[in-house]
Amino acid sequence: MRFRLPIGRTLFFLVAFLVALLALLPMRLGIEWLGLSTRGLAAREVAGSVWFGSLKEAQYGSVGIGDIHAGLRGLPLLVGRARVAMERDAGTAADAFDGAATVTRRGFGFDDVDGRLQLAGALGPLPLTQVDLGDVSVHFADGQCQRASGSVRAAVAGDIVGIALPGGLTGAARCDAGALLLPLVSQSGTETLNLKLFGDGRYEAQILMRGADPTLASRFTAAGFAVTPAGYALTVGGEL
Repeated sequence: MRFRLPIGRTLFFLVAFLVALLALLPMRLGIEWLGLSTRGLAAREVAGSVWFGSLKEAQYGSVGIGDIHAGLRGLPLLVGRARVAMERDAGTAADAFDGAATVTRRGFGFDDVDGRLQLAGALGPLPLTQVDLGDVSVHFADGQCQRASGSVRAAVAGDIVGIALPGGLTGAARCDAGALLLPLVSQSGTETLNLKLFGDGRYEAQILMRGADPTLASRFTAAGFAVTPAGYALTVGGEL
């Protein structure tokens, strides 16, 4: 004996099954499915569903984000974008963090990011400890930076060849020749850090020291700096 369900009822059960499946999709599988893990997002522990999840000790490459709540937003899916909102609980305003990671068919990016990220040696020998982001958005398509905006402040600790560095460097995010460029300058204008981030996770950073004592030339040279018309310059690169 065969039982035949009406087509309308069959579609209802099929849709209900798909909705339930998506509702219960674990956040860990969602990160893999959206390709965020291959783009550098990782965490020590991932819990919850793709709609209401949490990441413990999250990081993007070697940049620390911390413990965050994360959830996939439904409306952007209707226009072909996957938007994962992220928020970090914080006891103080300085520790707050919120923003979103966006994935499209051709690329990915971050939207409206506010908060502090820990660098902890992510940029090799450059003594940057953390960055504070103010409404930063950046989008890559086919590996090329398409648009970027927002303010960045980088905290610096230590010195270079015995010269004390300023406590902070500031600048505005923008695209440059397919890369995300953060042109950071000290308040005095004598120290500059041009940080380029590429769509494949590579970075290139150049620090420029203007007006340094000429008697320190040998020390700068020994530290890897090159003498240029603009000052002493050190360029490093690697992967985040």
